[in-house]
Parts: sequence; structure tokens; C-alpha cells
Amino acid sequence: MMEKMIQRRVSRAVKIVMMVIIAGALFGLIVMSLWNWLMPLLFGWRTITFWQALGLVVLSKILFGGFRGGPGHSRWRRGMRERWEQMTPEQREKMREHLQACCGHFEAPPAPKTQQP
Repeated sequence: MMEKMIQRRVSRAVKIVMMVIIAGALFGLIVMSLWNWLMPLLFGWRTITFWQALGLVVLSKILFGGFRGGPGHSRWRRGMRERWEQMTPEQREKMREHLQACCGHFEAPPAPKTQQP
């Protein structure tokens, strides 16, 4: 029973890694193709290789997007805050203990700021 669960987790992890690699390669190919099609004609710039395109993708993600999650990340955080606010103090303590056991250090989310007129 335990072996099947481990096998499923490993299989799922391999699938996720493969999907990330394929998506990254596809995205790099698209950036390279668009760059090499537009930039030399419009601005007289040189063409780039696949690896340079992939580097541009990573650089733009670092400069403009960060690595903290996309738009869904804030939606998830808002949903968790709403759930936290609806919990009783006993439920909050139980959740805090669970998170400390599985994730390490955990602090309660800050109380939402209310705007005063």
C-alpha cells in the first residue's frame, strides 16, 4: 500500500518536471522566434539563440514578475485569510499546531486593515 503511494508521488513529480521542461522549452522557442522575426527588421538588432531567449525569459521574470506566484497566488492568500477569520480560537490553535508540525515556523496572518474615514 505504501509502495503504491510512493510510486504515485514519484510518477506525479516526474510528470510535473517533464511538463515544466516542455513548457519552458516551448516558451523559449516562442520568444526566440518572435525576437528573430521582429527585432532585426524593426530595430536592426541581431538574432538570438534559444538559450539567449530562455535567458531573456528568466531575466524578465526576475525583473518584472518575481517568483512569488502569479495572480492566483493573491486569490489563494485572500481565501486563506477569510477562512482563518471564520475559525474559532480553538480551530486556529489546532491549525497553527498542524502547520508547525508539517511546515515548521508559522505565524498567524495579520489582521486585515480597515480603512477609517
